[in-house]
Amino acid sequence: MPARRAVVLLSGGLDSTTALAVARAEGFDGYALSFDYGQRHDRELESARRVAAALGAKEHLVLRLDLRAIGGSALTGDIPVPKGRSHEAMGSGIPVTYVPARNTIFLSHALAWAEVLESQDIYIGVNALDYSGYPDCRPEYVEAFERMANLATKAGVEGRSRLTIHTPLIRLTKAQIVQRGAELGVDFGLTWSCYEPQPDGRACGLCDSCLLRQKGFAEAGLRDPVPVAR
Repeated sequence: MPARRAVVLLSGGLDSTTALAVARAEGFDGYALSFDYGQRHDRELESARRVAAALGAKEHLVLRLDLRAIGGSALTGDIPVPKGRSHEAMGSGIPVTYVPARNTIFLSHALAWAEVLESQDIYIGVNALDYSGYPDCRPEYVEAFERMANLATKAGVEGRSRLTIHTPLIRLTKAQIVQRGAELGVDFGLTWSCYEPQPDGRACGLCDSCLLRQKGFAEAGLRDPVPVAR
């Protein structure tokens, strides 16, 4: 029996890396898909390449999209990245680091590649517990996209296959994600989460993504090998 193929959205961060490890553990050949979309933290793409190689991805595709032309986010425009926010503040409202429709854009490309690969499976490392309030990380969003995907593809209309979007981390805390990654042998030193890398190559330690990552490692009782400025 040939191995099953899965397209895995891979940013190079903690969550997407663990999602790729989960896909491999569940018997899939991983086809990693990353995006160079004009993000200020494009340092993550280097991590994505290293992670894809370390976790044995069959292929790693990096697509270029200029979302800076649209803007509207601190990650793609000239808007300051919030620093030092409390976990309560991070849990209320949608922050300026939200990139408009990003997961919809990414999943649409993943859907197209999955159809070409004759794959019925897409993995995405979204999380609805310890996250920054992004609307496209919620279970109801993923379920709606999956329904749409099965209406929108040739394979779905012809009844040859039914696409499933796997969200293995969606109901885990960040600490549980760290623990799951550790169980699967993830080298966290290869990953990158910081929204505003420092000139010396260290993570800032103060953006929402850094703070959530620190919280996860602390609660999991593990040391984060990625150097942090603060």
